[in-house]
Amino acid sequence: MRRLYLAAGLLFTALGAIGAVLPIVPTVPFLLLAAFCFARSNPAWERKILKHPTWGPQIQDWRERRAIARKAKVGAIATIAAGVGFTWVTLGFPWVWISVAVLVIVGGWIATRNE
Repeated sequence: MRRLYLAAGLLFTALGAIGAVLPIVPTVPFLLLAAFCFARSNPAWERKILKHPTWGPQIQDWRERRAIARKAKVGAIATIAAGVGFTWVTLGFPWVWISVAVLVIVGGWIATRNE
């Protein structure tokens, strides 16, 4: 089981690294999952994620208070809204309604988290 958690942690870390470069892919959710997996497989790697100057505080805020910083909220909701615009321009109706639903559901959930 430990190897499975380690493999998953590495996968989620890679996805988080991709998210740090690509604006549409999230970073922190993948690093949250990586930290969870590393806590069960390699605590030293979990500590490295938690001590990272950029991502560590966001992960600790989520773990301790289930909080998302206002800047991160605005960025996430703006990115989803941009996705709605992109879907509208490229696919049009009725496909844009899927993106609108994601914006309402996910964006609403993000907006209601603690800061």
